[in-house]
Amino acid sequence: MDFNQIQELIRMMSKYKLTEFILKEGEFKLVIRNQTHEAASQPTQVMVPMQQPMVSMTPSAPAPAAPAPAPAAPPKTEAAAPAASATDDDSKYKQIKSPMVGTFYRSGGPDKPPFVKVGDTVEVGSKVCIIEAMKLFNEIESEIKGKIVKVLVEDASPVEYDQPLFLVEG
Repeated sequence: MDFNQIQELIRMMSKYKLTEFILKEGEFKLVIRNQTHEAASQPTQVMVPMQQPMVSMTPSAPAPAAPAPAPAAPPKTEAAAPAASATDDDSKYKQIKSPMVGTFYRSGGPDKPPFVKVGDTVEVGSKVCIIEAMKLFNEIESEIKGKIVKVLVEDASPVEYDQPLFLVEG
């Protein structure tokens, strides 16, 4: 089982709101647990062959029980140009979407510049952001080519699977 298959299992767990998933194939055993508010202080373990823990994490603070509903007003974003108005039709742009649930980061660290900003041109395979999921930092690459016209998510914000992150012209 590779990393992408494990990520897909995590996405499916989130989609169907499962709290635990166990997969056994011969000596291989994978246990994925989704922490609830009450169990947030318990360590999370991922098990591999012979049931030896591979990763054990204990969060420093309890996780929220559920994500807050989306605000009625659109989130603050960078504008493509000062002349852009709220009546512009965003449907003419392509979207770079989140491939997973996690926390969105625009840069590789607090003291580092963002991977991309409005006006930058991205190629297929260009790094555009990082999404942290289960203490793993996943570099997200663009699957499209074009010019970034809008950043749709605030830095360090939670994102959902398939949520638009950037609008791209081209």
